[in-house]
Amino acid sequence: MRPKPGDYNPYYEKYINEIEGDNILKILNDQNKKTQEVLNSFPEHKGNYRYADGKWTVKEVVGHLLDSERVFAYRALCIARSEKKSLPGFEQDDYVIEGNFNSRELFDLNYEFRLLRESNLLLFRSFSEEMLNRRGTANESPVTVRALLWIIAGHEKHHLNILKERYK
Repeated sequence: MRPKPGDYNPYYEKYINEIEGDNILKILNDQNKKTQEVLNSFPEHKGNYRYADGKWTVKEVVGHLLDSERVFAYRALCIARSEKKSLPGFEQDDYVIEGNFNSRELFDLNYEFRLLRESNLLLFRSFSEEMLNRRGTANESPVTVRALLWIIAGHEKHHLNILKERYK
């Protein structure tokens, strides 16, 4: 089942609309395989490539995907466990700068992403329907656990499209 408007900040609608289908766990699983194909299609020497001044490198895009998935999954975990406190936002550009991704091997970043997704899928599969419907606050906006899973998938697809269109 897809999240409904009101289950997330309207900013994230663009990500949710990127995803076709209704079974988010299957979508995330299948997406992991496709993402690995795209990420592994970049040779190591292209890892520090950026398509324009001021844009992230391939490694930084993968690092951003890692950080974002971790943040969104953490939010999902907290809300699924009935956290009542508001969860903080994060400044993506600062995280990329501090992530030091360009000093790492592209292969390692890609492998880390695959393992992170597999681990998150195990967590997400443990969520009951009641947990998926739980509502919390993240980055000063209401959000459900279900919406966070869709945001993860849509955010990933968004950045993969950019990698394919602008970095190849």
